Amino acid sequence: MAERSTAAVDVAAGGGDEPLTTQADQTTADEAEQREHTAAGEGTQHTQNADAVTQPQVRAPELHSGHKLARRYRLEECVTRLDGFSSWRAVDEKLRRAVGVHLLPADHPRARSVLSAARSSALLGDPRFVQVLDAVEENDLVYVVHEWLPDATELTSLLAAGPLEPHDAYQLVSQLSQAMAAAHREGLAHLRLTPSAVLRSSTGQYRIRGLAVNAALRGIKSDTPQRDDTEAIGALLYASLTQRWPYEVDAYGLSGLPKDAGRIAPDQVRAGVHRGLSELAMRALVNDGATASRLEQPCTTPEELAKAVAELPRIKPPEPTFTAAPEYQRTTYQQGTYGRAQQLGATQPVPAPPQPLEGRTGKALKWGVSALLIAALGLGSWQLADALMERGGSGDPGTSQQSEENGDGKQTAPKPLSIKDAEELVVSGSAQAPGEVGKTYDGDTSSYWRTKSFLDGPEMKIKPGVGIVYDLGSEQNVSAASIKLRFGGDHTAVSLYAADSLSPGSVEGLKQIGTKTQTQSTSAKVEAKEPVKTRYVVLWLTALPHAERDGYSNAGYKQGITDVKFSG
Repeated sequence: MAERSTAAVDVAAGGGDEPLTTQADQTTADEAEQREHTAAGEGTQHTQNADAVTQPQVRAPELHSGHKLARRYRLEECVTRLDGFSSWRAVDEKLRRAVGVHLLPADHPRARSVLSAARSSALLGDPRFVQVLDAVEENDLVYVVHEWLPDATELTSLLAAGPLEPHDAYQLVSQLSQAMAAAHREGLAHLRLTPSAVLRSSTGQYRIRGLAVNAALRGIKSDTPQRDDTEAIGALLYASLTQRWPYEVDAYGLSGLPKDAGRIAPDQVRAGVHRGLSELAMRALVNDGATASRLEQPCTTPEELAKAVAELPRIKPPEPTFTAAPEYQRTTYQQGTYGRAQQLGATQPVPAPPQPLEGRTGKALKWGVSALLIAALGLGSWQLADALMERGGSGDPGTSQQSEENGDGKQTAPKPLSIKDAEELVVSGSAQAPGEVGKTYDGDTSSYWRTKSFLDGPEMKIKPGVGIVYDLGSEQNVSAASIKLRFGGDHTAVSLYAADSLSPGSVEGLKQIGTKTQTQSTSAKVEAKEPVKTRYVVLWLTALPHAERDGYSNAGYKQGITDVKFSG
């Protein structure tokens, strides 16, 4: 059975209309973008209702800045006026925040479609998408209110500055494919996934705006929504690697490919492109089936694309660049001229050295100083020898202990233990982030594994705890663990246990190596009273601090682990 996009749920009669032509004086940048989108041939198999061509033209509502909707949303600036609808930047006076508003007449042929799409999108509630806040019909108007992210940057602007770094491009395709896979599992498609629909926040997270709504506003439908959205993600990845649009026409401020050149891979367009990402872009972009010359199957759904991204070797972020420190310069204060202006080019007089002492008085002083120095050296030598003799006879504990520990001279300081593998330990309920456990020992402190956000805390209520099991490769004497945490606050309780496998099922009955309750600081060190020999170590969290919303995680009791190191 052919797939159907839910961008226009329950509105088969009016949701598939072809975009209507606007008046010449109402043309905006968005209309030009729509023409670019169509001409670019993004591969989407959008189906249009042919009867829509004969429908009467609908004008956008004649509203102005300062107009209020529901005595709450004050319109500030019109950013789009197209196909009988308009889009505005507005202010929610009740919550004192900026919002976006789409407006169209209640008798618009797509009004039912837009309302249905907006309400379906709002029910998803996924923070990776710009959230729909309200969808209302009143006073012959239909309007949709959505989030406005003033600190976010459109992908269009990022690409105008140049291609993205491989790590940024990897994050882009990873986050977009995972987000759209989640949307399609709920029956929602985008169908207008263009560079202007992707935003990057100040924290580096990518967010998608216009899920289902943008397509409903323009009357776009598709019989293969998953394939179309996958191809759109492939086009965005291609553009981020090459700063070129992967079709023969220019679009979204990017130059297209040469005429009659065919679909060439990104690493053939620009030197230095990451080969794995280049192949991934082509698998998503040319997804109409494998050929004899292709080694990899095409990605036809966001889910398949997300799995393909996960199979790529991890791409590390670029090393930070440090600017050289300015050359050291002596100040006038250090030169002994503080408070006095120096004359440039003038030669400074060199003070003459003091005259040597002469006569009997000078000779007497010289001999006196020499005698005092000899006496001081002799006294110091005698005291040092006496102290060494006392220490040797008293059997100093520190010396004795060091001798016992060193024995035949072997090194006894704790040695670092390498981690070979790790898995999340799920005792009850669902997992936290099983695909991220490797980030806790990859040596990159900017990556992390994070728990979900819980309503109750600090002590965990609905779960006995959450944690990770680490495989050291062979049995080792474990004496301590150094743990870098993502959040401070009151408080984090962490314990270490020795396990007999990578999947112990529970911490009950396991031997505890050590425990630590950490407050405020984001560095915790758990030490054992005596080393415990084990191959598998469980890091177990039973209390989490309260932290604000970050990335895709809401505010609540949660904790993240950025780095773990064991020693023994």
